Amino acid sequence: MAEVLVLVDHLDGEIKKSTFELLTAARALGEPSAVVVGPAGTAGKLSEGLKAYGAAKVYVAETDSADFLTPQVEVLAALVGSKDPAAVLIGVSADGKEIAGRLAVKTDSALLGDVVAVGAESATHSVFGGAFVAEAKWNTAHPVITLRPGSVEVENAEGAAVEETVEVPSGAGRSAQVQSREPVTGGDRPELTEASVIVSGGRGVGSAEQFSVVEGLADSLGAAVGASRAAVDSGFYPHQFQVGQTGKTVSPQLYIALGISGAIQHRAGMQTSKTIIAVNKDPEAPIFEIADFGVVGDLFKVAPQLQEEVAKRKG
Repeated sequence: MAEVLVLVDHLDGEIKKSTFELLTAARALGEPSAVVVGPAGTAGKLSEGLKAYGAAKVYVAETDSADFLTPQVEVLAALVGSKDPAAVLIGVSADGKEIAGRLAVKTDSALLGDVVAVGAESATHSVFGGAFVAEAKWNTAHPVITLRPGSVEVENAEGAAVEETVEVPSGAGRSAQVQSREPVTGGDRPELTEASVIVSGGRGVGSAEQFSVVEGLADSLGAAVGASRAAVDSGFYPHQFQVGQTGKTVSPQLYIALGISGAIQHRAGMQTSKTIIAVNKDPEAPIFEIADFGVVGDLFKVAPQLQEEVAKRKG
């Protein structure tokens, strides 16, 4: 069975959920092989998780470089050349998209971006804000495929996770060097693309101060906080929390939209959520077209009532 390379997305010794989705999707194409690029000792912290989700092999590339992007491209390119995999799977993220683009050019491979499903011979795209589904076939031996987070239901599958050390090609790094990094402060809430529950606010929230109603409901549910582009552009909430075509794509079990009209730009980033609840004063708001449950009303009255009810159920 042919190998399928899966680039592991990890942070502080933790594997991101999107990697488990990639390992699950990879089984439709062949035998998943995880690729870990990071400082010495990184793979050891991740091995159990990779084994539990079906990684037959774990290629370990250790580097002290502060710039992991270029080494990841070089390591993957070297593995494509030596292992001739059936495909390379990478998660959709700012880094993932750049790595995939560079890798496809470097290895003369087909690039299928932002797919939502992978088959034996083709991949599925959700395009034009989800209005259409397109099937794409690759015409190279080892396509580079980026998978949208939340598109695949994660499945456990025991793998051998046999480690193999891979050298990072010399000169793998940019001439511009990273001098320092400042971590994004997100508080104790779940990371947006990893969360199973998200509460998002839109222009209807009215101001940055009033976004506390969104945060309050989110905290009662143990949820992440999101925002529409209109809310972000209005300065109500930081850009890192934007959901939509020019923000982050999410697919939680539950998505609650407060004061979001549901423009196509926003819907493109969240409409694959399993259950959608919308609260808006406008009964004609487009968000109601995709909502499983809709409340026509004032979010400042509805959200506190919902939060109170959640507290009762917890008590």
